[in-house]
Amino acid sequence: MAPNATVEATGVLNELDAETIDGGLAKDVTPLKRAEKRKIKLVWRNVIAFGYLHLAAIYGAFLMLTSARLYTIIFAFVLYVVSGLGITAGAHRLWAHRSYKAKLPLRIILAVFNTIAFQDCALHWARDHRVHHKYSETDADPHNATRGFFFSHIGWLLCRKHPEVIAKGKQLDISDLESDPVLRFQRKHYMILMPLACFVLPTIAPVYFWNESWTNAWFVATLFRWTFILNVTWLVNSAAHKWGDKPYDKSISPSENRTVASFAFGEGWHNYHHVFPWDYKTAELGNYRMNLTTAFIDFFAKIGWAYDLKTVSKEIVEKRVKRTGDGTHTTWGWGDKDQDQYEVKHATIINQKED
Repeated sequence: MAPNATVEATGVLNELDAETIDGGLAKDVTPLKRAEKRKIKLVWRNVIAFGYLHLAAIYGAFLMLTSARLYTIIFAFVLYVVSGLGITAGAHRLWAHRSYKAKLPLRIILAVFNTIAFQDCALHWARDHRVHHKYSETDADPHNATRGFFFSHIGWLLCRKHPEVIAKGKQLDISDLESDPVLRFQRKHYMILMPLACFVLPTIAPVYFWNESWTNAWFVATLFRWTFILNVTWLVNSAAHKWGDKPYDKSISPSENRTVASFAFGEGWHNYHHVFPWDYKTAELGNYRMNLTTAFIDFFAKIGWAYDLKTVSKEIVEKRVKRTGDGTHTTWGWGDKDQDQYEVKHATIINQKED
């Protein structure tokens, strides 16, 4: 029998949800089981729409390589970046997880970026993502990875939601999202703002600003770009729940996937993220390599528009790795039992003193 979504969740959403000093659950985590067998009701409108979209994106890729102007390709890339940040820095790290706070100007920027991305309004995206974390890989998980790669990637959008997804979504407290005037404005006017931001303006701009053809503008700057960012986001739900190491918690399927992280601006360090979902970096990284979103947030922190950035101390991470990790975590630092002895022998120690 599949895990029932009414049981305790296997992950934490915010720092106050953690039961142990290292941000984990004190009780044992029940091993994952197969999802409940049920007849899936396809939403044929979505099947047809996504079918057309991916065929159009393939044609757009062909045009990008053969006839599209360089300005159009650069424009599509810029839209990919800003729409991606609208998901990662906005809907995900800011609104879904409250991992940092943002002043009004930054929230407006992120809402605009998020609207360009067209993955539902940020309020609904954040609500569903909270359900995903609270009930990860149960029937209440919107893109339950135990149903297979295809379902967790795109299949969940081609069929009706499991009743538990709807039930658990209604039980979550989203009062913080509903109290944000930026999110309320976006939700109220979404069906006007989204078509303009995602489809109309990205198609018109190349035609009028650098004399691109309507065909190239539509299939490259709009449909290929949108399809690409959609699939990058979906890979976090599918590939990063299937392939990679689990240095922080080997009992869950989310994994550290370097490839996904590189395309999704730092969202592929998924084992860490499901263990510490309230860390604004979503990763244990000391730099911005494959984590553009963290650099974006840090920039706005420097000018005062982002603040209260939450992260996990080295001590807490170390405790969790030792308790539940799979042994693939890298060296902690100087003196780690796994440290390369060549490094120890040839290290430069400045201002050394006798013990």
